[in-house]
Amino acid sequence: MYGQPLFILGILINQYENEHFPIGLPDPIEAIKFRMEQMGYNQNDLANIVGLKSRASEILNRKRKLSLKMIRKLHEVLNIPTDVLIQTY
Repeated sequence: MYGQPLFILGILINQYENEHFPIGLPDPIEAIKFRMEQMGYNQNDLANIVGLKSRASEILNRKRKLSLKMIRKLHEVLNIPTDVLIQTY
């Protein structure tokens, strides 16, 4: 009996926050770095995902754009949403 009004209030607060204070998607490269840190990965681990150590360095330094193949692999291995990875940076 008491839980239902709180549940409805929670829904209304969530809807209000989403309308008035939306949170955008994170930067793709920052998301990769953050997830690597969470998983204890280093640049060599990223190189195993994207192909070459030089390619991993170029990605982390924003000198190379992510290809569709890289996006799919990063999503699969690091579990980063594709919506985040396809953004321009």
